[in-house]
Amino acid sequence: MSPDKVIIEPVLTEKTNMLREQNQYVFRVDARANKIEIKNAVKALFSVDAVACNVINVKPKPKRVRYQKGFTSSWKKAIVTVSAGQKIGIFEGT
Repeated sequence: MSPDKVIIEPVLTEKTNMLREQNQYVFRVDARANKIEIKNAVKALFSVDAVACNVINVKPKPKRVRYQKGFTSSWKKAIVTVSAGQKIGIFEGT
C-alpha cells in the first residue's frame, strides 16, 4: 500500500493537542494497514523517524436520527511517537 493511501487524515482534538507535547501524533489510517506500514508511511510523508506506533480500532457508536436507528462508522486510529526534537509540520501549521 502506498504511503498516501495508508494515512487518511490527522486527528485534531484537545486530547491529541496534549499528546503533541510528548512527540505523539494521531492519524486516521486505513483499516487494513499494520504498524510497520504506518511507521513507514509517516517516515516517507513527513521525513521524521517514527519510534513507536500504537493502533486502536475505534468501534461504532449508536446514533439516532428521528425514528431511524443506526451506527457511526468504525475506523482505525494510530498514535505515532516520533524522535525527540522532531515535529510534523501539518500539526504545527507550517
